[in-house]
Amino acid sequence: MNFLQPIGRTFLGFLAAVGRLALFAWQGMAASVSPPWYGRQIGRQMVEIGYYSLPVVGLTAIFTGAVLALQSYSGFSRFSAESSIPTVVVLSITRELGPVLAGLMIAGRIGASFAAEIGTMRVTEQIDALITLSTNPFKYLVFPRLLAGLLMLPLLVLVADIIGVFGGYVVSVNKLCFSPGPYLKNTLDFLEVRDVVSGLVKASAFGFIVALMGCYHGYHSKGGAQGVGAATTNAVVSASILILLFNYFITSLFFGT
Repeated sequence: MNFLQPIGRTFLGFLAAVGRLALFAWQGMAASVSPPWYGRQIGRQMVEIGYYSLPVVGLTAIFTGAVLALQSYSGFSRFSAESSIPTVVVLSITRELGPVLAGLMIAGRIGASFAAEIGTMRVTEQIDALITLSTNPFKYLVFPRLLAGLLMLPLLVLVADIIGVFGGYVVSVNKLCFSPGPYLKNTLDFLEVRDVVSGLVKASAFGFIVALMGCYHGYHSKGGAQGVGAATTNAVVSASILILLFNYFITSLFFGT
């Protein structure tokens, strides 16, 4: 039975890691219950996640919408179903591509930034200095980032949905010779509130995941510069995997049979 020992050891290690992550998330959110609340820190993180991420999210969305229109036309023209392109573009952007691609881009930008910043504070003992000064690091460092990720990514995804649909519209009208009026009519006729809401719920979950993984790996980093680099890598990889995992579960919740 010795061959089962590595499997059991790996499984128990996985459960322990999940437990540590859950406790960290609980401590981070529980920090919001009682004062003090650091409004300046929350505002700073909202600007960092929301405003400064607009260019990369916008560029990703507009080219995704444009490519989606081209690829849909290439496939649907074989079955004389070109009229379905507006529906495919708007549903794909709002349900899946908008929140998922925005989440992955934010994971690469914000998750790495959070892990590097907090990891540097950990290895240079700045977090220990905060504790010495009676400042709760979860209130000052973790909770503002979790709240900012939870609130700002849905706004980014809403903007990405609009830009992505616009990118598909521009390509369809100017390159594929669609009429603007019928294209917009098909887009609006087949778009439901549930499609947009599901994408925004995904965005909130993804924003929380990105902020949580960045804070968690940065907070537990050790070993100097090498440890900070490892924490940054682990934050981006783990956030990306969890985004794809939770994307399936949330999609099943909204659209599963």
